[in-house]
Amino acid sequence: MAVPTAARSQHDVGRYVSDAWRERYFTACDALYALGAPAAWEQDVETSYGTTHVYRYDPDEPAARDRTPVVLVHGAGSCSAMWYPNTPALSAERTVYAIDTPGDPGRSVQRAPIHEPEHAARWLEETLAGLGLDRVHLVGSSYGGWLALNQAHRAPGRLASVTLLDPGGLEKVGLRFFVWIFASLFATFAPKPLRRRLASWLEQPVLVVPELRTMIRTGVRAHRIRRPVPQPLTEAELITIRTPLYLVLGRRSLLVHPDRQVERVPRLIPGARAEIIARTGHGPRIDHAERTNRLMLDFMNSAERGLPAPR
Repeated sequence: MAVPTAARSQHDVGRYVSDAWRERYFTACDALYALGAPAAWEQDVETSYGTTHVYRYDPDEPAARDRTPVVLVHGAGSCSAMWYPNTPALSAERTVYAIDTPGDPGRSVQRAPIHEPEHAARWLEETLAGLGLDRVHLVGSSYGGWLALNQAHRAPGRLASVTLLDPGGLEKVGLRFFVWIFASLFATFAPKPLRRRLASWLEQPVLVVPELRTMIRTGVRAHRIRRPVPQPLTEAELITIRTPLYLVLGRRSLLVHPDRQVERVPRLIPGARAEIIARTGHGPRIDHAERTNRLMLDFMNSAERGLPAPR
């Protein structure tokens, strides 16, 4: 499979508008990272598509470090800092790797596009190989959910399980989701007294976490994403997946139709489990972090023992 050269695909490669804005974004990210677990170390992994920056979080207990690790893949327009509500609980029980996806704002450097499904799978395979990981529990949120689902279909060899948090890749993204995205962005500029009410109305926790709000706003100004919306997997593709899979949806999700997918995914993917979390939209890992963390860890434990997903 040929990899597109940076020269002929430059328009498809994400970039910062300037060095100064890149540094401002990194500063905003570091404030958000400080809310989560401290990274044990950071590493750059060279791939055919660019340099992938990875954060590693280690458990305190030596025995926990021998367990199958967790790999986190964030949503579009963000970076690994978005996992701040999850890294403390997850890394208490397993080693955790959080990946900055090339093409999004973050510390990875993109040199070729990865939005085509076969290239996305190859990029992630090369990243996991570069980290020396033979077996992982892959967790993806939103666009990262599409990346994880695509990996389960195209390159599942290293996957012990896949957890999808309100993911892309199951339905065509509708207008209502893009309206929500733009409305949420404009709401970040609202006066502070109004933001909490807007956060509740929009199901948007970004508005009530100052560090998260600053990172998102800075990223929009600092970085230019060059990537089309990924196409959802077909039913013929979904039925090929044999990796243990756990789908977690927000009841008020605007990215997918929860009731439709909670029936459809287990019907198409043998052994898959799908669950809806009430009183949340696209961000269950933030506004229901404690519950979501426990659900993910319980699922990983069950997958390793070859048991059905816990209910």
